Amino acid sequence: MLILGLDPSLSCTGWGVIRSEGSRLTHIANGQIATDAKAPMAARLAVLADGITAVIAAHRPDRAAAEEVFANKNAQSTIKLAQARGAVLATCGQAGLAVNEHAARMVKKAVTGTGAAEKAQVQAMLKVLLPGAVVAGADAADALAVAIADAHLAPK
Repeated sequence: MLILGLDPSLSCTGWGVIRSEGSRLTHIANGQIATDAKAPMAARLAVLADGITAVIAAHRPDRAAAEEVFANKNAQSTIKLAQARGAVLATCGQAGLAVNEHAARMVKKAVTGTGAAEKAQVQAMLKVLLPGAVVAGADAADALAVAIADAHLAPK
């Protein structure tokens, strides 16, 4: 089963594709889709949608997974995150992919064993769980963590 993990963000959306065969996980690919902060909102969302469309076309995942939405203290940031998530999830829907959503604490727990793990702990465990994977950046690392969590948490 190929799983596309997603870490949606308006500035830089992370993605990661893993293969899950029983308890065995294999890194396939990962990357980040950055948008121009000076571009109009519609153009930025189109960049995200086009990028995810290309990832889906290249890797043909069986399903996708994303972290559940959380509210920031800044309402404007929450709205921008929601718009980015909407573009990314709609793109998955158009491709016919089911999208599982997992709470951030559950993602951390599935990867590190504790829901209170720091980003550095999650990234360290990625090296153990996906040996040899070269991670494109922090957003890609988060996306790979979501994919790993989905492999463990989603119904088979």
